[in-house]
Amino acid sequence: MQNKTDLAALIGSRICHDLISPIGAIGNGVELMMMDRAAASPELALIAESVESANARIRFFRVAFGLASADQRIARSEVTGILSAMSRGGRLKLDWSSDTDLDRRDVKLAFLLLQCLESALPYGGTIRAVQNSAAQDGTGGWQITAEAARTRADPRYWDMFGPDLGAPQAGESEELPIPASHVQFALAIAELRARGLTISRENGEGVIRLGW
Repeated sequence: MQNKTDLAALIGSRICHDLISPIGAIGNGVELMMMDRAAASPELALIAESVESANARIRFFRVAFGLASADQRIARSEVTGILSAMSRGGRLKLDWSSDTDLDRRDVKLAFLLLQCLESALPYGGTIRAVQNSAAQDGTGGWQITAEAARTRADPRYWDMFGPDLGAPQAGESEELPIPASHVQFALAIAELRARGLTISRENGEGVIRLGW
């Protein structure tokens, strides 16, 4: 029997797999309607924009919440395409710098941490993900940095990225309950534990930096 983390990832993969095709079909239909100038309208343009956003989110969730094995790879072009579509027209800008061919597990963890950082930028900002081998130091690993005029990092969740990775302290009977809006924190912690990774965190004025 697979563990709960694997089962959750399989459910995520299944849901995203089943939704990608119909959302893509809607997008194709809207695109065909937009080609007819008589049918084009601001309302149709809004629908097209919403479908594109939904498609990008589903593709993002498929990587972040789906199952990723050690032998799976993903192209940088696919990652940047997803993030570019998610950034379009929004207050949040997402930048990505990495090698061309990527370990899907690394991208999964990066996407989960991107979501954690997104939760701390309610007024928008910039999140940059850099693979260190592509950033001139050659040390390997990743660094993800969020910058904004105003940040709001709830310590109840961010403190989970301490040395014990969210494990209960002495005298605590259970871990902090995680609401659906912050499930990315629990999933990121589980991924770090499963891979035996540690994470560094720096909080400054208008800046949050994560690295592993």
